[in-house]
Amino acid sequence: MWTIKGVSSVKTSKLLPYPRKSGFQPTRDLAYELRALKYVIAAADHGSFSAAAAALNIKSSTVSRHIREFEIRIGTPLFNRSRVGVNLTKVGQFLIEDTSQAAKRLEAALNQVYAAGRLETGHLRIGLITTLGGGFLRVLVEAFRAEFKDIALEFREGGRTDHLRAIRSRNLDVAFFTGNARIPDLSVLDLWRERVHVALAPSHPLANQAALDWPQLRGERFITTFVEPGPEVHAYIIRRLADYSTYPEVLYHDVSTETLIHMVALGEGLTLVSEGWTETTYPNLVLRPLTAEEDIVPFSAVWAPGNENPALHGFLDFARKLVDTPAASRYRH
Repeated sequence: MWTIKGVSSVKTSKLLPYPRKSGFQPTRDLAYELRALKYVIAAADHGSFSAAAAALNIKSSTVSRHIREFEIRIGTPLFNRSRVGVNLTKVGQFLIEDTSQAAKRLEAALNQVYAAGRLETGHLRIGLITTLGGGFLRVLVEAFRAEFKDIALEFREGGRTDHLRAIRSRNLDVAFFTGNARIPDLSVLDLWRERVHVALAPSHPLANQAALDWPQLRGERFITTFVEPGPEVHAYIIRRLADYSTYPEVLYHDVSTETLIHMVALGEGLTLVSEGWTETTYPNLVLRPLTAEEDIVPFSAVWAPGNENPALHGFLDFARKLVDTPAASRYRH
């Protein structure tokens, strides 16, 4: 039963619009009572059942019936009715004062939750290792942003280990990595493929080649960064050149990936980038694809299966559908 301040001394027998049977105890139905309370608040705000019904876009009889049934359930009238409209009884005033603001806050909260579920609003935190300058990830973000303008996207750069830790602690919703291997206690969705490219200066002897293979790269000096994806690039070079019994020269530099690319353009060495980099123009930089099938690498989305963020699941569903569209066909090697 609704608790109404200040009416404990009122005798129920004087307030009942209908007599109750002996021993009658009304059952609680929170969903019913909240709906009825919504009608009560609307009628009080508008001064009539018909005006409340118009505001709620329902029939006037629906408002009148639910309020009358609610009055019977709680055992007291809430409105004085007349030909010109309705006004609250003293008990009705107590009820409105105690509950109207809470009900409106609840309705606002529910509307916000429903909007999040429909992806009309929300917040998504995305971990990056690869570039946003091009490739499928760029296509995905642009298409998702065009479709769901009110979802706030927050991007974070970092290493694989840091991103995985953030996903497990719910400080990150999803991250995109190279590879598609299973990760304990996390979900992995294999989405797209990109060919590995060699970045080199236009003055390099190999720059006039349309494509390259690893035997041509023996003896070359590679450069990379300490920050991701530098260590992964280093490991990839070692793995691919090991077949030729050559331990390549790979120099680390404590710089950003952006600075590293400019160092390559200045002739400081070669590095490897994903296909997405081919859609970004840098002065005095040449990108040449590696021809082997092994140099087409998978990219995957990784997230915690217990993460119930509606924006996350909407984003993943959108990515699954987008990868099968003509716009993403070049990334399905």
